[in-house]
Amino acid sequence: MKFKDKRNKVMELKNTKMQDWLSRRGFMGDVAAGIIGVALMDLDRAESAEKPESWQPGKPQFEPKARQVLHIFCPGAASHIDLWDYKPALAQYHGTPLPGAEAFLSFQGKNGNLMKSPWPFIRSGQSGKPISSILPNVAKHADDIAFIHSMTSRSNTHGPGCIFMNTGFVREGFPSAGAWVGYALGSLNDNLPRFVAMPDVRGEPPNGKANWSNGFLPAAYQAVPMTAQQAIRNLNPPNEIRGESEKAARSYLDRINRRYADQHPDNTELSARVSSYELAARMQLAAPEATGMDGEPAHIRQLYGVDDANPLKSAYAKNCLMARRFLERGVRYVSLYCASRASGVDGLLNWDAHKTLKADYERHCPIFDQPTAALITDLKQRGLLEKDVLIIWTTEFGRMPTHQEGTSGRDHNPDAFTTWMMGAGVKGGTSYGATDEFGRKSVEKITTAHDFYATVLHLLGLDHERLTYYHNGTNRRLTDVHGHVIREILT
Repeated sequence: MKFKDKRNKVMELKNTKMQDWLSRRGFMGDVAAGIIGVALMDLDRAESAEKPESWQPGKPQFEPKARQVLHIFCPGAASHIDLWDYKPALAQYHGTPLPGAEAFLSFQGKNGNLMKSPWPFIRSGQSGKPISSILPNVAKHADDIAFIHSMTSRSNTHGPGCIFMNTGFVREGFPSAGAWVGYALGSLNDNLPRFVAMPDVRGEPPNGKANWSNGFLPAAYQAVPMTAQQAIRNLNPPNEIRGESEKAARSYLDRINRRYADQHPDNTELSARVSSYELAARMQLAAPEATGMDGEPAHIRQLYGVDDANPLKSAYAKNCLMARRFLERGVRYVSLYCASRASGVDGLLNWDAHKTLKADYERHCPIFDQPTAALITDLKQRGLLEKDVLIIWTTEFGRMPTHQEGTSGRDHNPDAFTTWMMGAGVKGGTSYGATDEFGRKSVEKITTAHDFYATVLHLLGLDHERLTYYHNGTNRRLTDVHGHVIREILT
């Protein structure tokens, strides 16, 4: 055999072996990919069986314990150790340094010594829960409240702290809890908003409207601000615009808007505005009745304190009474604020008592106490707390157990504070988690806003991990990638 023929034969054998090798490698690769694919299909089927994809926003994912939420928010960081979290060690070691933190620098600088609460705590209800004597009316409901004493925040600044407790994120641009609930469950009354925000007469909370924003959810899910002090503007048309001409104008505008919406389906702003116009038309009949309190009997007005000589207390009391009227008419989520933004004088407009804790809280607590307790009593006596309304109370973070150096107030403390829940599905007369002996840090069953809202959503019949909205390349959640349901406080 010639050399050329031998070389060709060798090359032919090599090519045959290479083809066989490539075929075997390809075959094994295909088998591996096939096995992985089958495994993924089985996993997908398992997940689908466990978490049905049939759920669509507008109804619960499973049987709910509650249908509505009343969210009471006290901006300014209401002090847990002066209201809800009894710490006898503060009185025992009053005037001495906080052990191990003698030179600790908090938000506004150096701290002084431990400072006891200016008010005694009184054991309340059958549960004997110690609650500050400065809240005698709310204390009467101690057996209905589940306290969470181990809350923590990711921020020690009021604006981001408020945003975090309302949206689960410290940055603006994320939907508030009320917007998520409205998106997930829809409306119980087509003539009123799903979500109502009720700012205090003293002003909006830190970071303002971001606390009740729709974020990246469609604009229709943002809250409608409504208070007793600010009537709904432009609810009715002027007297000169009546009858058929108004109907014709509305019909023409509706056709133009819907044509544009069909051509720009990604523009949720227009769709939300169209929905808002339609809701406004329906509200012309429903809202005046819902917000009108003239027909409330004298004993109810007295219960709330709507005619109190203190104008701030009277204003908050009217908002509390209006909140009850919204809830009994089917508003899905009501955010009720007691106090507002920070001011040039600490503790004047909200609970931010840096310098004069005693004087500040003796101003704020009477405004909060009677109207809030009356709202709870009124909802209870109407049967709304049994199967309908979940009440949650929050603030953005806690206060230090020491006094701020050179003052008789307390600085910010994001490492420990208290929130609470009561109403439908909640086990009253319970306490969950704990802070250390001075209330400086959460140490038992440490809890976050994500755990808190995972629990709220669970009571509304929603799995917080399945309540998602695709935005900017990922499925977003109210609870981010965190959160566990606090089952110990549930019935």
